[in-house]
Amino acid sequence: MTYAHPEALVDTDWLAAHLDAPDLRIVDATHFAPIVDREADFEHELRHIPGAVWFDIDSVCAECSPLPHMLPPTEQLAGTAGRLGLGDGHRIVVYDALGGCCAAARVWFMLRMYGHRDVAVLDGGLLKWMREKRPLEASWNKPRPVRFTARAEPARARDWRQLLANLETRREQVVDARAPARFAGQTEEVYPTRRLGRIPGSVNLPFTNLLQNYRQDYVMRPAEGIRAAFDAAGVDLARPIVATCGTGVTACVTLLALHLIGIDDTALYDGSWNEWGNRSDLPLEV
Repeated sequence: MTYAHPEALVDTDWLAAHLDAPDLRIVDATHFAPIVDREADFEHELRHIPGAVWFDIDSVCAECSPLPHMLPPTEQLAGTAGRLGLGDGHRIVVYDALGGCCAAARVWFMLRMYGHRDVAVLDGGLLKWMREKRPLEASWNKPRPVRFTARAEPARARDWRQLLANLETRREQVVDARAPARFAGQTEEVYPTRRLGRIPGSVNLPFTNLLQNYRQDYVMRPAEGIRAAFDAAGVDLARPIVATCGTGVTACVTLLALHLIGIDDTALYDGSWNEWGNRSDLPLEV
């Protein structure tokens, strides 16, 4: 079984062969949670795939929100993308320090939500690229600013009010990408919350279940493996799906996997558990 949308994923061989393509733009989306003792901007300056620019999800975000890296206003996304040299007519490949779960899938989702369809994630990310001893460069690239035409699709995102209303209608399935212990409220969150647990009625499908060779290459499972993971979690692929996680990053791995197999009746709960778990007025399960 092949992917329905194979263009959403490129492998290291493909990227290495197209590094000099005039319409190609490469984005390093590496992001680390506060508890991880690593600095994404420092690591980008130290080494990155040739030609790459760094896209910081903590800077390209809704500044008025107390929540981390919430989706930005349309004009902010367009302005930042344009200044990074990402524009109309470009084929954009996004990678991160792992294989997509370290914010590459999040930036893939953001660019698509704001109207840029020709974007893919590098399967295996920088980890696989380095293991294969492919070329790297240091310092910062300074691309020529271009025009990025952003057309937001708000239907691709959900807020807490919509998730609360969904508890009554159950029209959409809520799929949580966090680790099982976090989903069960048995361990603290990466971004601390006042409450532990899960959204009532949600199902758990850790994003790691969508990867093969986890902790080695972080590459996506083949189409049949992705479908098997959703089936094992009890997710009906014929019904709408909302993906959630801790702060809306690894949930985008879920959305990428669904897109690969042709499922696009999907949305992201942007605030995810960092919002829901910090609101005492919202119900939870443990």
